[in-house]
Amino acid sequence: MNQHTVKSYGDELNQLTAEVARMGGLAEAQVADAVDSVARRDVALAQAVTQRDVRLDAMHHDIEKKAIRLIALRQPVASDLRKTLAAMKLAVDLERTGDLARNIAKRALILAEGEPMLPLTRSIERMGRLVSTRLRDVMDAYTASEVDRAMAVWTSDDEVDEHYNSLFRELLTYMMGDPRTITACTHLLFMAKNLERIGDHATNIAETIHYEITGGDMIGERPRLSALPSEFEITGGAA
Repeated sequence: MNQHTVKSYGDELNQLTAEVARMGGLAEAQVADAVDSVARRDVALAQAVTQRDVRLDAMHHDIEKKAIRLIALRQPVASDLRKTLAAMKLAVDLERTGDLARNIAKRALILAEGEPMLPLTRSIERMGRLVSTRLRDVMDAYTASEVDRAMAVWTSDDEVDEHYNSLFRELLTYMMGDPRTITACTHLLFMAKNLERIGDHATNIAETIHYEITGGDMIGERPRLSALPSEFEITGGAA
């Protein structure tokens, strides 16, 4: 392999990493804007989030296509192969994160038509800020190739679960106290579940970064609080 080929190969790998980082930045913005649209009852912002989701879908397909082409033509091994596979896996997690942000924005549009529920939307906002920070931190770890920063996100997985469990119980209390709030609280409940799942994707990304850098799998189970009763479990799907 001559010097020019080696440089071209390195450039392709670096470009792939840079595109994943850009996709991560867009996913972070989608989550932050979706949460802001709930907190501010901002219809225009919620609509913008739903419309921008197609960009994440396109970036996912582009990264996947380039990674497959790189594997087919360059036949990377060892750390180069791990870097290529990590890019594909991260693109999947980021695309799904975008879908969840879009779901939150769709429900924000519905909530904006009703009466404000400030205590509850503030709880969603707090949880959203936590999840957005985790996503930003794990993507910073990816661009800096810092496994310790990625593991800091991995070990804090239970913080998101704690917020979700607390908000879940708060919403149930509201619904039992005033049946007129059931519809709005149900939308907020799905939002909370979507945020919890975004937190799971951030944890997935941390595990992928660990594999990319070390070549080894994570040892042990993710830190996690005891789950809520299974009969209360929800899917967090779109409206």
